[in-house]
Amino acid sequence: MRKLKNSELGRLNVEDFKKTDKIPLIVILDNIRSLNNIGSVFRTSDAFLIEKIYLCGITAQPPHKEIHKTALGATESVAWEYAEDTLTLIEKLKVEKVKILAIEQAENSTMLQDFTIEPNQKYAVVMGNEVKGVQQKVVSTSDFCIEIPQFGTKHSLNISVSCGVVLWDLFKKFKF
Repeated sequence: MRKLKNSELGRLNVEDFKKTDKIPLIVILDNIRSLNNIGSVFRTSDAFLIEKIYLCGITAQPPHKEIHKTALGATESVAWEYAEDTLTLIEKLKVEKVKILAIEQAENSTMLQDFTIEPNQKYAVVMGNEVKGVQQKVVSTSDFCIEIPQFGTKHSLNISVSCGVVLWDLFKKFKF
């Protein structure tokens, strides 16, 4: 076995990425304070052909060297937009018939592995603040609350890890 060189991976260039069909999935970052987490979400969103990222509230915006450090150029490929208020954005998306998925531990949540996507439906996943999680008013407005099962002693995963787990699972459900 031999590691592949980057030139052998057959990755898209930025222009081709922008023209490629994306999965009908949006990521909403709800008051994320870590610039490294923001960059990681951009990079993961690039990997799984996410349609768009919304940066809300205190979430920093590119260009920023700390975001770039982990995004490694994904801020140029993945479409993004700033929205001051997460709840206002969600209300706008719901009018556009987008289903909102809060990624949070909550009463009556659906475990990620049990969540089924509907054909021809667009979704938005809301990833919450590193300490406080997704705002309660956002959870209350969401169509679903999706929980990542965990079996150890810790109460949560880092947001960039959570985002990777959720986006990979949803990507598989859309593509395979």
